[in-house]
Amino acid sequence: MYRSHTCGELRLQDKGKKIQLAGWVQTVRKYGSITFVDLRDRYGITQLLFGEAVNAQLDQQPIGREFVLQVTGTVIERSNKNLQLPTGEIEIEVGSFTILNRSAVPPFTIQDETDGGDDLRMKYRFLDLRRAPVRKNLELRYAVNRAARNYLHQQSFLDIETPFLIKSTPEGARDFVVPSRMNPGQFYALPQSPQTFKQLLMVSGYDRYYQIVKCFRDEDLRADRQPEFTQIDCEMAFVEQEDILSMFEGMIKSIFKEVKGIDYTEKVERMTWEQAMWTYGNDKPDIRFGMPLLNLKKPDSVYPDRNDNRSLIDGAQFNVFDQAETVLAICLPNGADYTRKQIDELTEWVKRPQIGMKGLVYIRYNADGSCKSSVDKFYSEERQLAIAKAAGANPGDLILIVAGAEERTRKAISELRLELGERAGLRKPDEYKLLWVLDFPLFEYDEEGNRWVARHHPFTSPKPSQIETMISNDPVIKDAANYLNHPYASIKANAYDMVLNGNEIGGGSIRIHQRELQEKMFAALGMDKEEQQHKFGFLLGAFEYGAPP
Repeated sequence: MYRSHTCGELRLQDKGKKIQLAGWVQTVRKYGSITFVDLRDRYGITQLLFGEAVNAQLDQQPIGREFVLQVTGTVIERSNKNLQLPTGEIEIEVGSFTILNRSAVPPFTIQDETDGGDDLRMKYRFLDLRRAPVRKNLELRYAVNRAARNYLHQQSFLDIETPFLIKSTPEGARDFVVPSRMNPGQFYALPQSPQTFKQLLMVSGYDRYYQIVKCFRDEDLRADRQPEFTQIDCEMAFVEQEDILSMFEGMIKSIFKEVKGIDYTEKVERMTWEQAMWTYGNDKPDIRFGMPLLNLKKPDSVYPDRNDNRSLIDGAQFNVFDQAETVLAICLPNGADYTRKQIDELTEWVKRPQIGMKGLVYIRYNADGSCKSSVDKFYSEERQLAIAKAAGANPGDLILIVAGAEERTRKAISELRLELGERAGLRKPDEYKLLWVLDFPLFEYDEEGNRWVARHHPFTSPKPSQIETMISNDPVIKDAANYLNHPYASIKANAYDMVLNGNEIGGGSIRIHQRELQEKMFAALGMDKEEQQHKFGFLLGAFEYGAPP
């Protein structure tokens, strides 16, 4: 037996026990005739004391960092306790030891705060995985998987595996392909998701399915995108949107409870896609803090029903605002005491290529009620005060304004909002806020092709009240300049995303289950009957044999 205990479990109540430990050497500290060694395994760290009797053996068999060591000894109480460690009240008085394997000098320190850069740690990933922060990430992932499985089992879901080598079906990204040895010149695709398989399972009568599954998408890398990822994939039959929101709110709350020990009792907020875009500038807002946007110059065609604030900035002959497609403002509470240096830093921050703005306008709403701005030359104090009040500002606040092309400016101020929240300490890591974002557009306009593309995927159903609009109207866009007047531009998807602290952690939609509607969707996306049959004939055929909603 190599070990009787792990390096993380011994406590003061184990004093006097004869034990065996095995693990990796974290540090070696020599003090004359005694040596202290920190021994590490997956479970923790325990201090070893090599007294005079065995210290001589260490001189004959020296050990170093990351050596694999087995020791036999006695649990004793530490004279200098380290209450930062769970095992910090005890140490092991070593009676004998065995070097199980030696190690070369590691290229970086195997500690929480390592001196290894990203590239070096990736090269020696097997060493990086020994570090506690990385290990805790893997343990957290396992705990989430286990909690999800427990919940879904209790809700009568079946864990069903679906194939990995499949026929290519368009789902929004490029496929990874695998050549077939048995059929030269032909290829399998790796699944972007088990989308069509789980729809077929619903037709087969398996009304509650899940699997924790690998998905593969050949798309550009981003901070939150990689070629392969794992998702908790689910499908339900005989349900409406409300049933699904309730089911998966329950799952997330169950995971919070089981994994983090948190009772998430708050009602999960809901927001339409349009509300999210108008108020926060993106469709996955962090609602731990406020700071909503003020649209001073809105593109009417995108948000036709929102308040028009153009009178607040019109007529000042300030070309930056006059020539911009949109002008957006944000109020930073208690920000009027920002120094000019701090504002200049923010200006440089928004000018970075990844943000892409040309500058930043500010208005100080001072504690005495006066206003001071970088555009005093163009806007009177009275007009500045009107802008400040429209932004919801109070005396002592700071208003920041960006202007430019609609999409880039919206993204920029959304990022600026997060940066300001971070600097103000409003994005607290131990605070959690869940949000449902609903009613996404079903279609997006492809300007280059003058056609509709699916915002999510081609199997998403329209809202029930808009199904007839989709079926009864021709999807062809005859007037590209006025595409927003086309009936399809206003159709909302029966889709929903779950957002946690500004991160999309889940999403889905009610699927189309009728052949006529699915064919209409494919046609809207530019597929003729022959292409539909070639790519999705198996699914359309299944819909003729009693597909449930």
